[in-house]
Amino acid sequence: MKRTLLILFTLTLTTLSAVAQEDLGDPTFVPTVKVGKTLVDGDSIQYMEMSNVYVYPELTFKSKRQQQAYTRLVKNVKKVLPIAKQVRQIIIETAEFTETLPPSERDAHLKKVEQSIVKEYKPQMKKLTFSQGKLLIKLVDRECHSTAYEAMQAFIGPIRSGMWQAFAWMFGASLKKGYEPEGTDRLTERVVLMVEAGQL
Repeated sequence: MKRTLLILFTLTLTTLSAVAQEDLGDPTFVPTVKVGKTLVDGDSIQYMEMSNVYVYPELTFKSKRQQQAYTRLVKNVKKVLPIAKQVRQIIIETAEFTETLPPSERDAHLKKVEQSIVKEYKPQMKKLTFSQGKLLIKLVDRECHSTAYEAMQAFIGPIRSGMWQAFAWMFGASLKKGYEPEGTDRLTERVVLMVEAGQL
């Protein structure tokens, strides 16, 4: 798991200086519908349970520039949210599988996972823009519930994680900055929830 997190955050950092924009695939999230039945007073009643539907006040923009920034945010979320969700899944699966291995085999397995991640994700990461790379760092924090710096410090120690933080700082990013859905990232959270529900 240590190597997995390290390589994922390393790859994320490499995007900070990238400038190319290309589609990483269709990030559409299909809303889920669950159909079932329940027994009420001896009667069988069918019901349908659907995904959450989010209703927000309509956005008003003070300028065309502000509207373009919002449109860019929606586009960027649709592009990097699937990657953040894949990161979370990889971390969970790797941690669960690693726990089943004897300690002597864990390092070898983590090296294979690291090589696989580099091969699969490095080309995609290089195609992200600077702002998409910064957003990805935040969305990974949203999905994994810890900042990149905290995760790296737990696995590789304070000296090396400090080095990566300094590298990110040179490009105007911060691994210590967490995702704040009720604060500075309120608009991003709104977009993420609506994308997840298939509303955007």
